[in-house]
Amino acid sequence: MIRPAILLLGIYAALSACGNRAALEPKQGQNLPVAPYGREEPLEGDALLVAPPQAVPERSVELRRRSEERANDAFDLPPKE
Repeated sequence: MIRPAILLLGIYAALSACGNRAALEPKQGQNLPVAPYGREEPLEGDALLVAPPQAVPERSVELRRRSEERANDAFDLPPKE
């Protein structure tokens, strides 16, 4: 019982390593999306996979490092009865 499971895991590991390493190209008969406003040439396939900074912003809030008293919050109301 353990032997077939190990064999299947080995096959799955081998198949998962079979990824395409070539540059991305549009399908035959299709074109890349039009160039964004302000660019003359369209972006390449690899550049289209990178998220712009506006889509994944960095954290701009400093986390608290030590225990501090919280400020009074006017919207922190007790539950209604």
